[in-house]
Amino acid sequence: MSDILEVKQFENKKTAEELGDNAVIQQSLQYEKRIYDLEQMIDIAKSFCSTLNFANLLESIGYVCMAQMHVLGAAIFVRDFISSDNFILETSGKSDDEDRVVISGSSPMAAMLFEEQKPFSLEEIKLLVNDSEAFEVLENLSPSLIVPLIHKAHLAGILVLQERIKIEDETLYTEYERNQIMEIASLASVAVNNASMLEKSTTDMMTHLKLKYFFFNALAESLDNAKATDSHIAVLMFDIDFFKKFNDNYGHECGDFALITVANIIKDNLRESDIASRYGGEEFTVLLNNSGKKEAMLVAERIRAAIEKFDFVYNDKHLHITISGGVSVFDKKKNPVELPNEFVKQADQGLYKSKSNGRNRITFFNPKKSNSNE
Repeated sequence: MSDILEVKQFENKKTAEELGDNAVIQQSLQYEKRIYDLEQMIDIAKSFCSTLNFANLLESIGYVCMAQMHVLGAAIFVRDFISSDNFILETSGKSDDEDRVVISGSSPMAAMLFEEQKPFSLEEIKLLVNDSEAFEVLENLSPSLIVPLIHKAHLAGILVLQERIKIEDETLYTEYERNQIMEIASLASVAVNNASMLEKSTTDMMTHLKLKYFFFNALAESLDNAKATDSHIAVLMFDIDFFKKFNDNYGHECGDFALITVANIIKDNLRESDIASRYGGEEFTVLLNNSGKKEAMLVAERIRAAIEKFDFVYNDKHLHITISGGVSVFDKKKNPVELPNEFVKQADQGLYKSKSNGRNRITFFNPKKSNSNE
């Protein structure tokens, strides 16, 4: 009997040791995962901090969320504190205000997210608040989790994790994962605020084109790259013909309408990699990367023709608007222009020639002819 008892005790001891070993192993694995996740968080922070371009940052946040949370996409609403106080879906690719997806700044759901400062599923939110307008917007995004972006005691945005990929028959978020996404959200909110401030401080509030100084900074960088790679870049300069008459005859609101509409036409005729700016008053500049004379003249002429054909209707009045333009191209052999300011002056000389020759035309700056164009 005692032998049997000793065997049982031995087996129980062995089982306890094995269970203890398993517990140690599990705890060790948890620590390793936490260390790995912290290392990932450092990399994420570096990634967010190194990106100041607003669109690129939002894209980066989306990719991080997809990788870390195993979702098919991420939508990001950013609060517009300046013009509307609403949350605007910035990842939709839509630029026209009337087409943008919006959640009201006074949304009960937004107020609840700020108060709780933690993520919720849409089903969980519906149990806490009644906000049919916000729910309708969110349901179109197939949300699996809705995460507040908190910055300096404000709800700066809303991160929507979209449909989740099923892993091990489980699509629900664990408490650990919810804490993890809040850590990512806190990093994202700081980065979004910084990038948004830079975006607003370098953008003309009326036309939504870049400002002159941002343009010169981008041009300097592109010019250095073109010199190093022996590639071509172009500067286009446009001026609205007889712009003063719109202000004098119809008022400054009509002048603003003309500026905004011309700016939109210019943007609509450019690639994403091109940069358009409001240079000052009724003047606009465009930077075309990887573009020689033929490509630059085609773009400039396309913009001129689109504006000439466009039906500008203001207060039931049909206005005819035209622009004049000048084009200059950096070429290491034919036009090795050194400074951004000199480069823009060349395009301006082309513009001056267009105006001298009757307006509503594009002129290419010819560096071979001193103070002249072809």
